[in-house]
Amino acid sequence: MFNDVTFGQYYPTQSFVHNLDPRCKLLALIAYIVLLFCAWNFYSLILCAVVLAAAVIAAKVPVRSVLRSVKGIIFLLAFTAVLNLFFHGGEKLLTPESWFIKIYLEGVVFTVFFVLRLFFLVMGSSVLTLTTTPVALTDGIESLLKPLSYIRFPVHELALIMSIALRFIPTLIDETNRIISAQKARGADFESGNIFRRIKAIVPILIPLLISAFRRADELGDAMDSRCYSGSKTRTKYKKLKFGWRDAVATLIFAALIAGVVLMNIYGASVFPQIYEYIKIR
Repeated sequence: MFNDVTFGQYYPTQSFVHNLDPRCKLLALIAYIVLLFCAWNFYSLILCAVVLAAAVIAAKVPVRSVLRSVKGIIFLLAFTAVLNLFFHGGEKLLTPESWFIKIYLEGVVFTVFFVLRLFFLVMGSSVLTLTTTPVALTDGIESLLKPLSYIRFPVHELALIMSIALRFIPTLIDETNRIISAQKARGADFESGNIFRRIKAIVPILIPLLISAFRRADELGDAMDSRCYSGSKTRTKYKKLKFGWRDAVATLIFAALIAGVVLMNIYGASVFPQIYEYIKIR
């Protein structure tokens, strides 16, 4: 059931994106997400898609793995698409006036735009997790949040919690698949019946999964205590983060992306006025 979920899994290989500083990748992802929601037309969105495709190629990760990361939000995408399609108003009506449900051309365009925006957001996040180890992510988050430590904010503990949560996503997925296989071997049926029956069938999966998760958390806590883990106190780093030429190139690329999105938002209507009038979002 969850074999195709790749979010949180690391793909080991040598590539330009893999060798980037984790702080640079985190800041690039934040900038990319902000730009996705600042894109007002399809020109800006296409530019974001081109940069995402370039990142996937430079990362040397399988395109199938990046696309499979969207599997977990298919229901959310479908639900939001239906809501926007049926409740977004406009001027060009596509359905007959006598119909109770009215669909407008502007609603269809906005729905496509919104779904693509979420699609690219999840894929961009997947590229980060596929090209960065949990340890590197922890170091990057801790380094970026370091100024908050001066006001006694538990930066190291927060970064550790995020890293452990990300690290255990693949483990919990494998555990879920094993529980499902065991329940099917006992005659459980998860695929037939109405939606209420399927929800009820999930209960025999959730209870063993929660017990297993708590057991793993308890074992991890005992392992950390046995190794005298004491948080950020007197803790040193084996690998120190350093910005290199790759990070400078990535920074320039995202600076060009920011400039491109801003220019497309401002001058997109004047470049192709007829097309823009047809597909405009705002």
